[in-house]
This record gives sequence, C-alpha cells and structure tokens, in this order.
Amino acid sequence: MDKQEGPADILSLTVEAAEAAAGMLPLDMVGAVADLVDPAAVAREMPWLAGELTKIALGRSDLSFDQRDQRFTDQAWRTIPYFRILGQSYRLFELWINRMQESVDGSWQDKARARFAADVITAALSPANYLGTNPAALRKAAATGGLSLAAGAQNMLKDLARGGMPSMVDRKQFVVGQDLACTPGAVVYREEMFELLQYTPSTPRVRGIPLLMIPPQINRHYIMDLSPGRSLAEFAVSQGIQTFMIVWRNPNSLLGHGKWGLDDYLAATERASEVVKKIMRSEKVNFLGLCAGGITLAYVLAHLATIGDESPGSATFVVTMLTGDKPNVVGMLDTSQSRAILEQAAAAEQIVPGTALRSLFAMLRPNDLVYNYLVSGWLMGQSPAPFDVLAWNDDATRTTAKFALESTRLAMDGWDGNGPTVLDIKTDFGKVTCDSYHVGGYTDHITAWRACYDTAHLVGGSDKQMTLIRSGHIQSVVYPADSTRYDRWYAPPTPTDPDQWITTATLEHGSWWRPWTEWLTARSGTERQARTHLGNRHYPPLGPAPGTYVYQ
Repeated sequence: MDKQEGPADILSLTVEAAEAAAGMLPLDMVGAVADLVDPAAVAREMPWLAGELTKIALGRSDLSFDQRDQRFTDQAWRTIPYFRILGQSYRLFELWINRMQESVDGSWQDKARARFAADVITAALSPANYLGTNPAALRKAAATGGLSLAAGAQNMLKDLARGGMPSMVDRKQFVVGQDLACTPGAVVYREEMFELLQYTPSTPRVRGIPLLMIPPQINRHYIMDLSPGRSLAEFAVSQGIQTFMIVWRNPNSLLGHGKWGLDDYLAATERASEVVKKIMRSEKVNFLGLCAGGITLAYVLAHLATIGDESPGSATFVVTMLTGDKPNVVGMLDTSQSRAILEQAAAAEQIVPGTALRSLFAMLRPNDLVYNYLVSGWLMGQSPAPFDVLAWNDDATRTTAKFALESTRLAMDGWDGNGPTVLDIKTDFGKVTCDSYHVGGYTDHITAWRACYDTAHLVGGSDKQMTLIRSGHIQSVVYPADSTRYDRWYAPPTPTDPDQWITTATLEHGSWWRPWTEWLTARSGTERQARTHLGNRHYPPLGPAPGTYVYQ
C-alpha cells in the first residue's frame, strides 16, 4: 500500500473497484451498488475506515479472517507482509461493504438486492482469485515448474468455450441412463411437451393408488432419480409405491416452443394425471411437486378443485413457495428492468438459455459456486471432482420467457381474491381438500423455508405435515433414507407464524424419505399384486426409461 495515499484516495479506488465488479450483476441490479455507497453512510464510517487503513499500513492491525473462510487458510496470509497487507485490506473492504449493506433502508427487496450486490462484489475482488495474489497458487506453480499453470490455462480455455463459468464437475463420469436417471422403467406416453415414465415395481405387491412426480420445468427431472441409493424415485418404488415421472421437454425455439406458458404446463400435468389413472385403473392419484413443479402442482390442485375433480389423493410439496410475501430470490431479482425485458422476450416467444439460469443461481453463492472452482481449476490446474448432484446441476435446461414471466407475476403481484386465474378459471387454493406433506430447507437460498411454510397455509386440506431439513435447496431433496447427516424439524403446520412453529416442532436426526413414504403409503390404497408389464393396451411402452427428452 502506498503510504502517500490518504483515506479518501483509498475509498475512491475501492468504490471504483466495486463498480467494476458490479458489472457482473444481472440487469438493473447494478442500481443496488448506489445503495451500498450512500454518502451519509460513507461519511459515518470514514473515521473507522481511515483508522483501520493506517493500522494495516503500519503493520498494527488485528483484523483477522473468519475461521470458516477457506480462501485464507494458507499461513502466508498471516506471516508474509505482502500477503498480510493484501488480506487485511480485503478483510477491511468486506467489513466496510457489510456496514454499508446494513445501513440500507427500504423494503426487504431493496435490502436483499444490496446484500446480493455486496456478495458479488466482495467475492469478485478477493485476492485469492488472482494468480499474483494467491500464495498457494504461486507455490504450486513453482513446485510443478509451471505445469499447474499450463493445466489451469487449459481448464480456463475449455470453460470459456462452454460459456465462461468455471467447471464444477467432470460430467464424463456420470452417464444419464447408466449412472444417473437409471431406475428401471419405461416411457408409457409421449407428446410434444413431456414424456411420462412408469417405473418398474421392485416389490411383489404394490399399493393401488399411484404417485405422479412433477419435476421443475427449469431443471432435469433426475434430481429425483439421481444415482442408485440416492434416488427418491427408486426409494418410493422400493416401498411398494407405483411411481410415475413427468419428463419435461427442453424447449426449443426452432420448434416453436417459445409459446409455452404456465397454462400449457398445467394442462400438460393434468393430461399426465389422466394417463396415469387409465394405466393404473385408479380413480385417485397422489402427487409430488418439486420447486417449480410444486408450484405447478398447487395450481393444478386448485383448478381441479374448482371444476369438481376429486381425483387428487394427496399432495407432497418439496421446497415450494407460492407467493412473494416472504423474502425470496424471485422477489429480489424481480426489478422493473428485468420485468420489462422478460415481458419483451415473452411477447417475442423467446427462450431463456440454460447457461444463463445456471450462472445466475451460481452467483447467489459466488464464493462457493463460482470462485472456489475458478481457483482450483484455473489457478491450481486441478480437475473438478466427480459428484452426482453437480453433474445434474451442470446439465442445464432452457425455459420459455413466457413461463418465467407468468410464474413471476403470480408470485410477486398477488391475485385478485383468494387465488389465481389458471386455465381461464378463477381458482381458490382453499378449496383443495386432499392431505398434504410439505418439505423445506432451513438454509435454502432459493425458496426460503418461511415462504415454503406459507404454502401449507395457502393450500386447503385438514391433514397437513411440515418437515424442515437443516440444509439447503438441493440437499433437502437428495437426502437418502438411511442418512443422518442433517437434523429435521417436523410437526403439523398449525401456527400461522413459521417462527412460532419451529419453536414447538419436534427435532430429530435423519432423512424425511422414510417418514414420508410411511405417510404416503397410508394414503395409497390397498395392496395388490404387482403387474409384470408396464403401461397397458392403450399406452404401451415406447422405450426404456429415462426416455428421449432427457437427452435433448
């Protein structure tokens, strides 16, 4: 640090660097940067900032890193003056940005956008991200005679060619249909929007009422049929549940799929349900919806209730939020400019690239999901480790702008009356009468658990259960039955206040899969002999699971 620079000069350079990093923020989220450098807040913090800068320059600062921060575990950050000054200066910058963020006034959306902007900026400016200021990367380059740099350059060029984000995983080790999405079954129905899978029973006797799983439209279905032993679909089948899965087609603008909107997905789900009922000769169907698939399920249930269709036997909602009343990612990203751009794209029947969605969600946790892999892959020259969840995450899908717009409007703008208008009919969630099971993730950064709790109160029915996993969005889903990695709270969602509920709910170790299948089995009818053939005369098998749409 140049000792001739005063606090004002340092602050000017800091703001310039922050503005440069803000260029990675989506759409008009850059406006949140202005909130972070409010002149009044800056003036209040100037004495503290100037004092800490002086201590760093003189080697008298006691600023230390968070012990949980894996970026700065190397001892060079504490023992070598060059790296110590860099590290402490960055730590001071982090603390300063945090103070600026905490001073932001306004709605929860304004505060969330400021927090998002602060996270993106501070993550991008970490000295650990750059070769000349990362002691571990420099040491490895010297030890390998530059081979780590050559390998890192190759990794970087490959990543730039595929979109620019550093690779999280080596997908070559996970082949869809062999290592992932490999629960035995068949495609028993196919149309333009989806394929319907029926999984092969693995028990001699099965329950009479089938289960239809509805995956999110913005991800591959096999997050619910991951690798063997980690597949929710596989486990449901092993418990005697006759299980079906919708596999949404990856929309293609060349095929005119940009016209698909929310109503189209709702109607498609109802068609899938009718096929399931005919194949199984059942008047009832149990449903499970995950994330955006859970939103689809809620609207379908409300529509069926409104038209007097009593076929839903039960509903399971996994990490599903229906409104934007509580803090959530959709509301944080829903700005005036982003909405205007989405409206234009929907009018033009455009399709949002899968890489754009993947990058956006990664930037919600930039240190863990972006720069961690940049350092290991580009600076250290390491190959990404194999991991089934990351292989699924890397298999990005597209979504139509129309679907994204209509879903955002319903969640964030509210409804006239008790429910939304779907399929040209005014619906009421309160008219839903089937039992429901709700799953949330305590540290979920996409569908906040309090918003998921509200879903249990919006959807009607007298018998409801809520379980909250002490984990994030995906870990709450992929939680094998015999694992005890995370705690979970569970109890009927009786209080309207989720924070009141969690103080009285039962807390225990273990997965929700087994308690859920026990709950589901009680609502799946009587046992019968498992059929040896899938489909029926009207819906014969069209090919083995996982079908063809999963590869598009």
